[in-house]
Amino acid sequence: MLIDAHAHLADASFEPDLDEVLARARAAGVARIVVVGEHRRDAPRVLELAAQHPDLIAPAIGLHPEHADLDEAAALARLIRENADALVAIGEVGLDYWKAKEPEQRAVQREVLAGAVQLSRELDLPLNVRPRSAGRHVIALLLEHGATRVLMHAFDGRHSRALPGIEAGFYFSMPPSLVRSEQKQKLVRHLPLERLILETDSPVLGPDKTQRNEPANLVLARKAVAELKGVSEEEVEEVTGRNARNLFGL
Repeated sequence: MLIDAHAHLADASFEPDLDEVLARARAAGVARIVVVGEHRRDAPRVLELAAQHPDLIAPAIGLHPEHADLDEAAALARLIRENADALVAIGEVGLDYWKAKEPEQRAVQREVLAGAVQLSRELDLPLNVRPRSAGRHVIALLLEHGATRVLMHAFDGRHSRALPGIEAGFYFSMPPSLVRSEQKQKLVRHLPLERLILETDSPVLGPDKTQRNEPANLVLARKAVAELKGVSEEEVEEVTGRNARNLFGL
């Protein structure tokens, strides 16, 4: 039942030892890994990994807000439609106001995200969403455009900013960096376990930010959530696993 809801295994840092990384994940008890894309260039690799490891890897492709571009979004939407039957989500998509400082950049990000919501509704696929430094803006846009099946990946705002998403039935995923992040610890304390999912965001957001993160570290996120919520690791695994299966149709 241990499911990593957001990992970038198509990243070049995993090319030398991906088989060993997957073996460690299996040994740690990870049952499924949702591998997300960032742009059209890595989408074929995401789909290839899922075809090579169908019992472990579930694919999602999308346009990371850092690469937001209307022409690129249209091309990627065509690719998503062509592969919709193989996908479990559209993502990574979202807003990244930490990177995008200018109003024009943010406007493009918002238009791309609005298009992703429309596509998710058309294809009945959930969204795997990045809300970096834009939590309340992301949630407001998602609600405005009628998104219902949503994973908020590595939400970095206050818990009060997350509440409209909780009320709408969105899920929030927690990475191993939870062990060193006071912000995420506060978020876990305040959000209901029934709305939480586990992720790694490999190769980043690990327990040690100087080291490459990988899916096997999901057990650290499970342990940290259990301690913060005052429940067993088994309960965290069961509830978050059920949440992920329900969201992604695994």
